Amino acid sequence: CKSTDTVNSETAVGPGSVQSESSVRRLVRMEIVHVYTRVRSEFGRYCLLSDCGPELTLDLLPDPGLSAQFILRTPRDQATQARCDMSEHQVNTERFETESSGVNHTEGGWPKDVDPNEMEQTIRFRKKVEKDEGFMNSIPQLGNIMVHCIQQNNALDIYQEYCTEEDDGDSAEPPSAKTINVFRDPNEVKRTVTCLSWHPDGGKKLAGAYSSLHFQTSHTSLCQDSYIWDIENPNRPELTLKPVSPLVCIEYNPKDPHTLVGGTYSGQIAYWDTRRGSQPVELSSVEHSHRDPVYKIIWLQSKTGTDAFSASTDGQVLWWDVRKLSEPTERLVLDPGREGNLERALGAICLEYEPTMPTKFMVGTEQGVVLSCNRKAKTPAEKLVCTYEGHHGPVHALHRNPFFPKNFLTAGDWAARIWSEDIRDSAIMWTRYQMSYLTDACWSPVRPSVFFTAKMDGVLDVWDILFKQNDPTLSVKVCDEPLYCLRVQDSGRLVACGSQGGSATLLEFCSGLSTLQKNDKTLLAAMFEREAKREKILESRQREQRMKERSRSEQSDAGRDSSDGLDAYNVQQLMTRAEDDFYSVVEAELRRRDEQPQVTEHIKGLE
Repeated sequence: CKSTDTVNSETAVGPGSVQSESSVRRLVRMEIVHVYTRVRSEFGRYCLLSDCGPELTLDLLPDPGLSAQFILRTPRDQATQARCDMSEHQVNTERFETESSGVNHTEGGWPKDVDPNEMEQTIRFRKKVEKDEGFMNSIPQLGNIMVHCIQQNNALDIYQEYCTEEDDGDSAEPPSAKTINVFRDPNEVKRTVTCLSWHPDGGKKLAGAYSSLHFQTSHTSLCQDSYIWDIENPNRPELTLKPVSPLVCIEYNPKDPHTLVGGTYSGQIAYWDTRRGSQPVELSSVEHSHRDPVYKIIWLQSKTGTDAFSASTDGQVLWWDVRKLSEPTERLVLDPGREGNLERALGAICLEYEPTMPTKFMVGTEQGVVLSCNRKAKTPAEKLVCTYEGHHGPVHALHRNPFFPKNFLTAGDWAARIWSEDIRDSAIMWTRYQMSYLTDACWSPVRPSVFFTAKMDGVLDVWDILFKQNDPTLSVKVCDEPLYCLRVQDSGRLVACGSQGGSATLLEFCSGLSTLQKNDKTLLAAMFEREAKREKILESRQREQRMKERSRSEQSDAGRDSSDGLDAYNVQQLMTRAEDDFYSVVEAELRRRDEQPQVTEHIKGLE
């Protein structure tokens, strides 16, 4: 407190006496043992401190007469060593580990006859001190000093920002990023970071799922643990999660920061409560779970906050209540024929769910098709609303724009595409084909025009489509290994990237990429509307061309059917007519060549 710093050690208790500073502090803490008083003259001289320059108090000049008392000696001997000089050094190659530990504070200043652990004795002693006349006189004096300091601080707000209305978009700060921490797999055999999830309360923790998705390269000695990291301590994980099978995906509960749900390589769903330790609280049974690895699981917007749904490459989407994972509450087969045939189902890799549209969700498949689904439809055929086809390979990422939910982002093969729900034949915008395969992508939660893409060459690209569409605004070489997943913090400033070698890199971006600009929403809305309108015009034009081609093919088919009824006479007549036309063309060409010299001679005569 500022008031305790300004308390003078001369606070008077009685006339002609002054309390010491230690006594005043005991009075403030109500830990009075005894009050020592003395006369003012025994305190000594005042300490007058001031800010001033140096002052010469005494100048002692050398005395030449003292030189006669010294004996001059000329050095004649010099010690030497018959050995060469050696230098010894060492290099610190071990990793430096830090550990945060608190400080234990204990109470002091209690009299010997008072036990601080006894509540009754301490209360009785406090009441006794509060009734003391010295204590009652000292507290108002200290209170006045504290009130004066508070009023002095409130007179001028030193934290006031005077340039809040300044447009940050005009700043010339180039886009940049820096590495904050790297969280490495502590096991000897490194595994791929398949999924990352931020802690919902401030993003101070990061949960990572570790597994090897290459079936032929996996072995029994491979560790199955996943970890929760504190972003300020990369040396060791804060908590180790021990599933029955390696985790492929993991997700924090947005309503309860202590609970997580994950999908395993065996197809089972596991539920954790970090307050209960590393073992899962609930685990789904094998016979009622997915048949393939669970690539994505998302929490649903519900009153209880315990509902989630998962997707797998077995072609199923399952809904769960984590309080009872014995069997799923609902099941959907991703059959494009809308017959519920599991053998023809499309394998699901990614999911997208928007809480503002609780009945809709989207699924990205291995076949490059995005399915738009409606959970509340009555029949399985009506649950698959429409499809979007635009990728040559699996759709690895699917994410709606947080500011414009009707527009969503997909990443697959060598390009990222931006779609509109109203246009199914083609994307409204897309990046040029990259040299490396894209593995993940997501929108920025702060800036509506910025999205991130991860690639197989270990590069993280940051795109700002309002700035430029052909090339990324910023490319960061995160590592030499392929990046497999990425996740953006809610503030938009921190991005976590998981690599194939088991390291999760935490990057911090500049304020220009993580601060909402003045006209971002308006400009992006106009851009999406313009591109959607252009695609609608092209779509209608292609529809007209297809109709014309269909009508031409029908006419040619009808003409072909009528020509089959011609007899040999008509065929011979057509061949004779074709020959006559051919020879007439040849004769006309020869006649033109014969007349060519006469025309040139006539032109020369005119000249």
